[in-house]
Amino acid sequence: MDFYWIKTNKIIKQIFSNQVWDLPNTEKKIYLTFDDGPTPEATGWILSVLKEHAVKATFFCIGDNIRKHPDLFRKIVSEGHSIGNHTYHHLQGWKTTNKAYLENIRLCEEEIRIQMTNNRQQAADSRQQTAEIGIQPPENSSQKNETSLTKNLQTATSNLKSKLFRPPYGKIRPLQSAQLRKKGYRIIMWDVLSADFDYKVSPEKCLSNVVENTAQGSIIVFHDSKKAFRNVEYVLPKAIKILKEKGFQFATID
Repeated sequence: MDFYWIKTNKIIKQIFSNQVWDLPNTEKKIYLTFDDGPTPEATGWILSVLKEHAVKATFFCIGDNIRKHPDLFRKIVSEGHSIGNHTYHHLQGWKTTNKAYLENIRLCEEEIRIQMTNNRQQAADSRQQTAEIGIQPPENSSQKNETSLTKNLQTATSNLKSKLFRPPYGKIRPLQSAQLRKKGYRIIMWDVLSADFDYKVSPEKCLSNVVENTAQGSIIVFHDSKKAFRNVEYVLPKAIKILKEKGFQFATID
């Protein structure tokens, strides 16, 4: 990605108004998103930070990474985050035929469905095994586990129905976008780009990119990738703290 806006230009939003650039609301909600995972270098750490700060986010996953790291993917789901499709092989839409692009998205969708179904079945099996053991844990622990399992099932079911797509590099042809929308997808773009992927951007600059440009309804892009981790590791905890102090609430895209 050679040129990019940190704050998406309003004219771009108007020209491509069929794509979702932000989500206006009256509750100061903002939306953290993470692209390119899951990866062992970044995703687990990011999940720990989000859990520590009680923040939910939306992860746009690459199908092949889901296949390689199914446990990380299931952890994203089980902790209550939303899932989006980011193609199977991180394809650039402008350089890919419509047929190949749509097929790659279908493959990612299928991988998501397989792992979601497995995640839901594992939660159900865990519940059944707990009941069959016959050993009663302390009351609070039992209630907490039951609630967690229920939420896992609900999250998996919700994500199976949700069809969110973000084009890698933000590049997608109008016909590709139109065909995806016909299939029920929402094309989720962004209005704040952290630039965490850019090695020329310092961690301090990356932080200011986020906290100085975020507004009510903003969709913010980070990456759970090895390439971006230097910046993400520095920025994410600080950005969450600062944005909370500004009164923002974090929400998932559903």
